[in-house]
Amino acid sequence: MYDRPFNDNSYEQFLREGKLMGSRCQKCGALALPPRPICVSCFSHEMEWVQFKGTGKLAAFTSIVVAPPFMAKEGFNKNNPYVVGVVELEEGAKIVGRITGVEAKNPDRIQVGAPLRAEFIRSGQGPDEKTYLAFKP
Repeated sequence: MYDRPFNDNSYEQFLREGKLMGSRCQKCGALALPPRPICVSCFSHEMEWVQFKGTGKLAAFTSIVVAPPFMAKEGFNKNNPYVVGVVELEEGAKIVGRITGVEAKNPDRIQVGAPLRAEFIRSGQGPDEKTYLAFKP
């Protein structure tokens, strides 16, 4: 279906295209997101691309006050925290991502188990443009 290597560059290219892609082992069916060239369950190299729906639920989260440089430039800091969480996708795979649309300053209002959907956030311009995966309620 897709003739791309299972690596970070291919994964990021799919994100720019608005697709949440991972890998599935053709031998045992294990899913991986981000994609992996080798199955973490049975160590097979027989992998295929699979597109995830991008819907799931919040399994765990944390509110972060020390931002990496690119997010600090966007205004995130100790007075403006952001949330990162583990999202269990409908297909069963789990992925860590930024959670938007929640009150990072009031983490007690964030509900584990809340339904989420993927969103693709674009940052920068020209050759510095990046697309990041995030999830929102």
